[in-house]
Amino acid sequence: MARQTYICVTCGTAYPPSDGEPAACPICEDDRQYVNPDGQQWTTLPALQSAHTNRFTQLSADLTAIMTEPAFAISHRAYVIDTGHGNVLWDCVSYLDDATIEHVRRLGGIQAIAISHPHFYTTTGEWSRMFDDAPIYLHRANEPWVMNPSPAIRYFDGDSIEVASGITVARCGGHFPGSSVLHWKDGAQGAGALFTGDTIRICADPRWLKFMYSYPNEIPLGQVPHS
Repeated sequence: MARQTYICVTCGTAYPPSDGEPAACPICEDDRQYVNPDGQQWTTLPALQSAHTNRFTQLSADLTAIMTEPAFAISHRAYVIDTGHGNVLWDCVSYLDDATIEHVRRLGGIQAIAISHPHFYTTTGEWSRMFDDAPIYLHRANEPWVMNPSPAIRYFDGDSIEVASGITVARCGGHFPGSSVLHWKDGAQGAGALFTGDTIRICADPRWLKFMYSYPNEIPLGQVPHS
């Protein structure tokens, strides 16, 4: 049987090609996620392609959101940011098919990929490969959670890196040691836009923000469990 790239059903993380399903998903076994109550389950892109599709929502002339329907894993959302000097993909969905590739190419392709934290690493390596090996920017502090290494990954140290003209990724930490946000200087018609992933969450009352170690397990920062 041909080796397959298995994807965790719960968190959407892809693993290196193998002859059989991985024994476990360290991303889900971590306190910031959870193992499916029915046990560890796996799928593949070909299996997903029989039941899912990606929906593109044009939020503005230079910003497009991507979500998978029906929802898969943690209902990831990705954004294609048109900087005027090349597109940046912020965060990533697990699902990828020919229709998605064609749509993104019509938007101008992807020149760089930046990911906020490990719960969005998904199939990032495959996305990079489909778009001319676009560099993937991750903070080095999150390297231990990279389950499927890619030669396209560019780890950065320090507090920030400019991944494209006017696009800065800044490490804030908290949720993960390398959790990052993306600042788009020219976004929102020049007012600037901040994409926060799970690093910063806006509450129901937008006057308040929350910062969590684990969102699904409701563990706030400052109450990190110790093994």
